[in-house]
This record gives sequence, C-alpha cells and structure tokens, in this order.
Amino acid sequence: MRKSFLLVAVALLLVLSAAVPALAQDAKPDLLIWADNTRVPALTPIVEQFSEEFGVTVQVQEIGMGDIRSNITVAGPAGEGPDVFVAASDWVGELVQNGAIIPIDLGDIASEFTAASLNLFTYNGELYAMPYSADNVAFFRNPDLVPDAPATWDDVKAITEELVSSGKSKYGYMIQTNDPYHYFPIMSAFGGYIFGQDDQGNYTSQDVGIDSEGSIAAGEWLKSMADQGFLVPAVGYNEMHDMFERGEAAMIMTGPWALNRIRTSGVKYAISDIPAGPAGVGKPLVGGNGFMISAYIDDNRRLVAESFLLDFMAAEEPMKAMYDADPRAPAFIKTLEALEDADLQAFQHAGEVGVPMPQIPEMTSVWGAWGNAEQFVITGELSPAEAFKNAAEQIRTLIAGGDVPVALPSAGGDAPPADGPQTVSIPGSLQAAVGCAADWAPDCDKTQLLYSANSDVWMNTFTVPAGDFEYKVAMNNSWDENYGGAADLDGANVKLSLAEETSVLFIYDNKTNWVADNVNRLILSVPGSFQSKIGCSADWAPDCLRSWLQDPDGDGVYVFMTVAIPAGDYEAKVAANLSWDLNYGVDGKENGDNLKFTVPADGTEVTFSFDSASKVLTISTGS
Repeated sequence: MRKSFLLVAVALLLVLSAAVPALAQDAKPDLLIWADNTRVPALTPIVEQFSEEFGVTVQVQEIGMGDIRSNITVAGPAGEGPDVFVAASDWVGELVQNGAIIPIDLGDIASEFTAASLNLFTYNGELYAMPYSADNVAFFRNPDLVPDAPATWDDVKAITEELVSSGKSKYGYMIQTNDPYHYFPIMSAFGGYIFGQDDQGNYTSQDVGIDSEGSIAAGEWLKSMADQGFLVPAVGYNEMHDMFERGEAAMIMTGPWALNRIRTSGVKYAISDIPAGPAGVGKPLVGGNGFMISAYIDDNRRLVAESFLLDFMAAEEPMKAMYDADPRAPAFIKTLEALEDADLQAFQHAGEVGVPMPQIPEMTSVWGAWGNAEQFVITGELSPAEAFKNAAEQIRTLIAGGDVPVALPSAGGDAPPADGPQTVSIPGSLQAAVGCAADWAPDCDKTQLLYSANSDVWMNTFTVPAGDFEYKVAMNNSWDENYGGAADLDGANVKLSLAEETSVLFIYDNKTNWVADNVNRLILSVPGSFQSKIGCSADWAPDCLRSWLQDPDGDGVYVFMTVAIPAGDYEAKVAANLSWDLNYGVDGKENGDNLKFTVPADGTEVTFSFDSASKVLTISTGS
C-alpha cells in the first residue's frame, strides 16, 4: 500500500484535530463510508487496519445500493451523508448533474486499472470514481452441440437452423426477451447504437440511435429468427438458463454473475467473443462498480478520503477482498491477472471492444421503449422499422420532458380477463435501479407484469442490482388498488434484499391477491394428472401456476385449494421454480414417487398443503 500521500493527509488531520476540543463520543468519524451488504464484510477489516495503522476513525455504514443512490443528495447537504460510497457506473451522469460527487485524480496509478473500467466512470473528460470491478456479457455455447465458436450472427442463425432441423437441440440460439441489455451486442454488430458521442467522446442525448439504420438491420435479423420459430416470445433470465442447462438451447449470452449457476449445473460450456455482423464484432455494454467521493465533504476529510482510496485501497490485497465479496472481473490489473480464471479472462477479452454503459441522466428514458421494441419484433406485432422508430420517438419525447402512453408488447402474455385488472405492476424503491424514471411509480412500463392465461397469474422477471429494496403490487397503473406481501389491501411493503445483481421473478395471483418473488419465497407448484382439468394446457406441467402453492402468512406451509377437479383418481407431486430440476414426492423425498389421491365427487374441495421444512405434501379431499 502506498503511504506517502496518506501520511501527509493523516498527519494534517491529526494536527487539525489537536487544535479543537475533544469530540463527543457519537461524533462523525474521520471518514464515513456507505456500502451495501455485499461489500460491507469485505470493507470492514480493511478500514479497521487503516484505522489502527494511522490513528483515524473510519466507519462503514451498511446502506442498500438503491438507497445510496436516492439518499446521497439528501443526506449530503444535511451533513449526514458519507465521505466515500460504493456506486454503479451508470449513476455518474445523474450524480454529476446533481452536484453530488467530485472528480478523482488517480495520477500515476491510473495505469494499474483496466482502461475499460476507467472509461466507465469518466464523464465530460473527468474521472469520478476509483473503479474496482467491470463486467460485460459474452457468448456461451455448448461445445457438444456447437464445437466451434460462430464468427458471425449469420453463422449463429445457420447453426440454429441445423440444430433444430436435425433434432439435436430444441432451440439453437436463445435470447432473453424484452431485455435490451442482452440485445445490445447484436444491435452493435449491425451498426446500431444507443446515443451518439460528441467530439470529446461524451454521450449526447441529441443523437438517439435506437432507430438508426444499423439498429433496424439488427431488428431484421431478430425478426428472421423469430419468423422461423427459433425465438420464444417470453423468456426471462431463469428460463433462458434452464434451456441452456437442459441442452434445449445451444447458445446464449450472459455475464459472469451466471458462472456459479452454470458451473453447478454440470452442463458443458465454452465462452467466446460476441459474433460479428456487418459493422464488425458485437460490442457488449460494459458496467462496473467503484468508489466515489461526495461533493459535500470538506477539504480535510477529502484528503483522508483520497488517501484511503489511492494509497490504501489501490492494492492487491484489498482489491482481492472486494472480488471475493462480489466475484466480478476486477478493475485492478494485478488482481485480475492473479486470478488465473480462464472464464473471467474470456469475459475480459469479449469486453475489450465493449461500449461503456451510457452514464448520462437521459439513459433512464431509454430502457422501457427499447425493450418493448425488441419484444414487438419477436412477437411479430410490429415490423423492425415500425418498432424501433416508435421506440426512438418515445425516447426523444421523454427526454424532452413529455409524456408517452404505456404501450406494452404481448411478450407472450395474454389478454387479461375483462372483469379483472388490465395492468399489474411492481412499484417500489427498486424501480429507478431497473430503468424507471422514479421509484414508487405504478405506471412505469419497466416493472409491468404480464398476464398468463395458462397459469391465470401475472408474472415477469426483472434484473435488480444488489441492495435493499421494498415493493408492493398495484393494479391499473395507479395506487387505487394495491396489495402488500400478506395479500392485504393497502398492506405493508415487501422487503427485498439482494447480495448481488439478481434476476427476480415476481408473481401475482388476482384470485388471492398474493404477490411473491423467488428470493423471499419458494415458487412451488403441484404438477399432476389433474392439471388439464383445472385449465392448464397440459398435465404434469410444473410451469402452470393454476396449481400454485401459496404462503401469504409466511408460516412456511404453502397451500393450494380447488373445487375444479372432477371425480376420479389422480397423481401429483411438488415442483420448485417452474421446472422438474427440484421436485418432491411421497414422504418429502427428492425425486420421489408420485402421491396418489381420489376425488370422490365433482365439486369436492381438494387441498394441497406443502410443509417447506419437511418437504412433505399432504392432499386432503372434502371436509
């Protein structure tokens, strides 16, 4: 650790401290750091060492990532905010615009960080954070099905055609739908872009590229895949990974956050660069995390903050600790090279041509319309030109301060019943983090659930960053009818804590008014030989939630009741996470035998009760 600058700063602080009366016991420490629950365990021993060696007091305060972003401009001016805080790269433009952060001069040590990570936090030519991680997606393939990495997106299509026609794979390439982050590498390969750049290399909202010639050309490629049935209209993060892990999809794009899941699944995989298109190699969006310094800090504390970061954190040991807490490609070159992880090196290589995630505040106006355009093309509701031109106009209107109506693609969702809500959304403190213009906005199109007629529930998957959040469910884009986690009207918010960026599945049942997510609750269903009798498209369908086991009171006992099963003999078991990967049968045994039950007469109430502790399913009929 470098100590020259640090010694000067700490010495100055001590001299100044000696000139004033002793501070009260609860006074603000010499350095206050805000970090979320993922980073606090890594930072705590680091600041303890710093404090002990140099006689200064440093406190790490645990704050959710979403709360850090929203509170920095409130707590800072009041003198209650942090001196240093952990932040995501796409916060930069908003925080600079609000005057909440100051530039950081890394000096000679800038060369010890990857160029891509520095670019992430550079705004108007100045660096606003010391980065510690940078990540991007790369191209995954099953080498048993696709021995060689496809060079172009035309190759991807040809390989898909061969795999599907030969029956070797149900799908060739599969993409997350209504997810522009994962779609951007395709768009960039055809010459599409989000925002243009000025002469200094800064993104400018005056040049929206969503309807550029290249963006529409990428849409035509997407349409050609959808027209042949190679893309499924409603595929979230979990569904895409399930397909890849089962061998149903041979190629996907995903990020380093998925490595643990893929490795654990046992599926064979290889990682390579994004395939090329007419405009060259596909460029993934690159995002990252770093340490920012508050603009509300005084000069003396600023010296300590800078010395803590530049002389103490910018070293292999603390950067390795940050990696261990949040395993993403380190921004610090020595730490990155020391990992010797071939998979991370593959991500790093794919990201060398990556495009920094735009940090300008106008980026919040992009996600919803852009994702909907992708989905409109996949479902065939609009042509690529119509979809992306409409999206671009919506984005320009939002940037100019205008309003646009919420127009959602079907996304595989069905028309909801006329006697129920026509839209269902998840408003909460997570919304700004997933692309909404504000939190607690029931009309934000980025957090709308989609109705499934087969399951008779509303559901969708959103990628949410690490942090502590709250949410509830709202009907018809307003607060007039909303429910909390206990299925109670105007009920308490549901708390959601994420240690890392997570694809969260939200489900709402309008029959019971229960909303749940797959982080706080188990997503359990009862597949069996009775399901087609209650409205499912098929029997033994774990993804049909007409037989969804629910636990509104949170006691760990999940229940489903119905009077729709006609008289007869049936079998059933319990499945988790909408698939057969984890299921329970007789006596709660994993992959156990089916449970048999008899319905004595039409209209008999049948109750399925699953104890999540014992894993035992009990089926009772009648009173």
